[in-house]
Amino acid sequence: MTLPDSTKKSISIITLGCSKNTVDSEVLMHQIEENDFTLVDDPSDADTLIINTCGFIDAAKEESVNTIVEAVEMKKSGAIKTLYVAGCLSERYREDLAVELPEVDRFFGVTDFKNILETLGGSYKYELLGERHLTTPAHSAYLKISEGCDRPCSFCSIPLMRGTHVSRSVEDLITEARHLSAQGTRELVLIAQDTTYYGLDLYGERRLAQLLGGLSDVDGIEWIRLMYAYPSHFPLEVLDVMRERENICNYIDIPVQHADDAVLKSMRRGITRRATEELLDTIRQRIPGSAVRTTLIVGYPNETEAAFQSLYDFVQKQEFDRLGVFLYSQEENTTADILGDPIPREVKEERRDAIMELQSEISQRKNTARVGQNMRVLCDRVEGEFMVARSEFDAPEVDNEVLIPLREFTGPPPVGRFVNITITDASEYDLMATKRS
Repeated sequence: MTLPDSTKKSISIITLGCSKNTVDSEVLMHQIEENDFTLVDDPSDADTLIINTCGFIDAAKEESVNTIVEAVEMKKSGAIKTLYVAGCLSERYREDLAVELPEVDRFFGVTDFKNILETLGGSYKYELLGERHLTTPAHSAYLKISEGCDRPCSFCSIPLMRGTHVSRSVEDLITEARHLSAQGTRELVLIAQDTTYYGLDLYGERRLAQLLGGLSDVDGIEWIRLMYAYPSHFPLEVLDVMRERENICNYIDIPVQHADDAVLKSMRRGITRRATEELLDTIRQRIPGSAVRTTLIVGYPNETEAAFQSLYDFVQKQEFDRLGVFLYSQEENTTADILGDPIPREVKEERRDAIMELQSEISQRKNTARVGQNMRVLCDRVEGEFMVARSEFDAPEVDNEVLIPLREFTGPPPVGRFVNITITDASEYDLMATKRS
């Protein structure tokens, strides 16, 4: 970012929440720059602060509110002049927030870029299709392929905030991928509320496989990673493209959420445990050696001890390569809201901890089995005396990392480049390695 210029309006953006929010902020940042405003990192250097909020679960909402309150104090002290709030929390609770936080100058919706820019005194430039101000390291970027969600999951408030599913065209996404490649991006991480639904609204059929094929042809893109793949009605042709294209990672993120049939039915997931297991078996058969990541929810209102044990047994049997667990959060106006929140938080935490302890054992065993293997990894950053890298089996921010001593390299650390390594040691969630020449 540029340094503040006293002759221009200076603007800073704080982004909270998920990778989808990150992309939204990056689009807005580029629009701000192209309107000849000054974009600054430190909010205290800005005239105007925009907070892009998250409103998905209680913890995220609390973080968003606390950040707004801190910004209000900055405004009162004169550190900033103007405060805008946008994003999911603002979309969902705009009227309540306006009453509780009158110091905020204006609230905007999820992707209300046009109104934000006009309020700033600028204009939305439609010709900037696919252009963004990257806030991630340039070598790895998120590519948001659609907005909103049509799934009826009982626990989820996303459709209330982001609306129904709207796919972006294959042509627009390939154009954006080319822009990113020209900026030095080597890894594309495909994201959406549900990537497997891609194309149904726009083309009348699922076209994720065709999109993956088109993106894999973009010069300079060496890894393509698929996240948020809904398990119900999974388009199996995607697996064929993943197997055939060398630059599509043998990695897939499938949030199964649960494995007990009664819980899955109440969650309105549209799938059974048996169908989930059949899908996972198919993935592993068609793409041997692939890594499967999942996320789970514990403490759903009808999750009995027996239902939790069913989930635990499922995790033990499946041996996922990567796994995360969320505590159930009761969200108003969702279908599950009427069920209440009968399971105490301490019970939810015990269940989460039990699964994560199990997963730690699984991860340790899988990582130990990799000792002695050769790998190609992408170098992310320098941390202390180590180069921190990732394999194709690991997404940024959420998965395992590979640590390579800096003394292994001559010259400047190769951040953003691929290197060949040999695994020498393993812990539950990290691998140690030496560089191969």
